[in-house]
Amino acid sequence: MKILVTGGAGFIGSAVIRHIITNTADEVVNVDKLTYAGNLESLAPVADDRRYRFEQVDIVDRDALVRVFAQHRPDAVMHLAAESHVDRSIDGPAAFIETNIVGTYTLLEVARAYWKELGEADRKSFRFHHVSTDEVYGDLEGSDGLFTEKTPYAPSSPYSASKASSDHLVRAWQRTYGLPTVVTNCSNNYGPYHFPEKLIPLMILNALEGKPLPVYGEGEQVRDWLYVEDHARALYTVITEGEVGETYNIGGHNEYRNIEVVHAICKMIDEMRPASASFQPPASNLITFLADRPGHDLRYAIDAGKIERDLGWNPEETFETGLRKTVTWYLDNLEWCRRVQDGSYQRERLGVTA
Repeated sequence: MKILVTGGAGFIGSAVIRHIITNTADEVVNVDKLTYAGNLESLAPVADDRRYRFEQVDIVDRDALVRVFAQHRPDAVMHLAAESHVDRSIDGPAAFIETNIVGTYTLLEVARAYWKELGEADRKSFRFHHVSTDEVYGDLEGSDGLFTEKTPYAPSSPYSASKASSDHLVRAWQRTYGLPTVVTNCSNNYGPYHFPEKLIPLMILNALEGKPLPVYGEGEQVRDWLYVEDHARALYTVITEGEVGETYNIGGHNEYRNIEVVHAICKMIDEMRPASASFQPPASNLITFLADRPGHDLRYAIDAGKIERDLGWNPEETFETGLRKTVTWYLDNLEWCRRVQDGSYQRERLGVTA
């Protein structure tokens, strides 16, 4: 089938596209605005495949989306395009409202009009898969509870509130208009090609450069970590086998406090990287504690039992194996990291030479 992926130049979106092109016979149309977090270099392994196409389009641009749907005639939509960094949402929430809410509404309306004009068989098989986050649930009290698909929404940040809104829109379009939708909510992703502002790549790269490793509060926040390639497999499983109108939580069964994650990264870098002018082990000496950010959720944890029981998906990576693969990838791809950090990946795309 032909899958239209929004946000396909982002971290999770690019992993999904690499998975589809590498492991299936399907075609992909990548729709991405190419904001700061969109990097086509993350798609270099599949960019020349005849089954891959790229459209630089903002999902709030209705006319551009209508053209894309009419030209490419997708069989399914995987909607990953979103502003996703909590700190950025606190400093500037407007972009999150525009992309995550208005953009999702616009995409839903264009997809609905397209779907209504399909033949009966194509209309029945069409899917709109909305990819969301566990942050819409707020945080968990204590150490035992888990987020399920029935957990009430209680978002804490402008980012999570905008994603909660988009989730509600998708479910409303399914119930009111019959658009065949499915929703997934995932835990924290990590892995190759992750933008360096996020916790794990930031710790890796700062340690290598001898820079402070900033940790909010005392690092007691607990997250369930999901290797991005496991997530990509799960998303493809949902769009091909999931039931219309259902929600599936996707988690890695890897709960760790942030400070534990940072210490694990430090230990691996100490093992894998020789000392240099910029890197002097132990990396843990660089850990620096900062004042906690406003509204910081303490604990997220996913109950992924439904997708495991109903669709047969399970994560393949433990946190140990996934983190080792991640650290290794960053050590082997420092040029990719440099180009992201200095902005050259964007300047070259825009034709700017300095």
